[in-house]
Amino acid sequence: MSSPPPENGAARRWWVLAFQLPAQPAYARVKIWRRLQAIGAASFKNALYLMPATDEALEDFEWTLREVRGAGGEGLILDARAVQGFTDDEIVAIFDAAREEQYRAIAEEIRAFSARFERKRDAPSAEETAAQQARFDGRISAIEAIDFFQANGREQVRALLRELEPRNISVDTLGAEPPMQTEKLASLKGRTWVTRANVHVDRMASAWLIRRWVDPEAKFKWVVDRNYRPEALEIRFDMYQAEFTHEGDQCTFEVLMSRLELKDAALGAIAEIIHDLDLKDQKFGRKETAGVQQLLAGIVGSQPSDDARIERATNLFDDLYHSFGRAH
Repeated sequence: MSSPPPENGAARRWWVLAFQLPAQPAYARVKIWRRLQAIGAASFKNALYLMPATDEALEDFEWTLREVRGAGGEGLILDARAVQGFTDDEIVAIFDAAREEQYRAIAEEIRAFSARFERKRDAPSAEETAAQQARFDGRISAIEAIDFFQANGREQVRALLRELEPRNISVDTLGAEPPMQTEKLASLKGRTWVTRANVHVDRMASAWLIRRWVDPEAKFKWVVDRNYRPEALEIRFDMYQAEFTHEGDQCTFEVLMSRLELKDAALGAIAEIIHDLDLKDQKFGRKETAGVQQLLAGIVGSQPSDDARIERATNLFDDLYHSFGRAH
């Protein structure tokens, strides 16, 4: 999603992440580095990481900082309007250069794959072409999600990918199984579900899951305080110290499914999409991810009210669930 320009020529705002990690374990540094790469953070002087000052970017930095502290490190997030010695255009160029390199790398892979059609003995089958095209599409969509300033190369790589489409085939959708009703589900009825205001992907999907599989009459409460302490009959989700939130490499939607023992193929397909959109790690690479991302971005952009966003997202996820299998 692109970052909006500052108003009236004012300096851009940036989130700045500064942190330190202990020398051991070494894998923690690699994990944090990969996380920063996945969210599109720009390295500054090999000591700081920058992101445009958007709500989504702040959320990404907050989860990263949580991982830093979980690994025994320390850090903080700063709100800055200027970086000494650099203009906004120079900082934007750092972001663009990273995205352009990623676009070029995928473009080269697509050209190499297309060249196989000229070699009859090595020509890929229709099934292989469809699978590879879906993988390319997922990787490009992941880059587009962190292409904050519309770097060059995006249109070119999309054009190369479109050249593979006539060779593609349809992919069967998943069947669905009825969700399991458990004592855990029964104990969660009649509650108020609390999460952070200004809901985005994971919170929107989780709210839909709660309404459809846990409690059709569930009430939601949107709070600004990230350290909100729940009142009686309240349950928090997708926020720090919440009863249901990120665990390891699982987003909140996945945690809800796992802990509530919801076994449903169509829900599993949606969980894979939400995982890739929220964690930005391209773990599953489903071909539907880019379209869902675009629709959710449209809901967020057109609906300032969290209640309205949930209502619109509910219709979207209902239809998506139908497309993956039997309706709940």
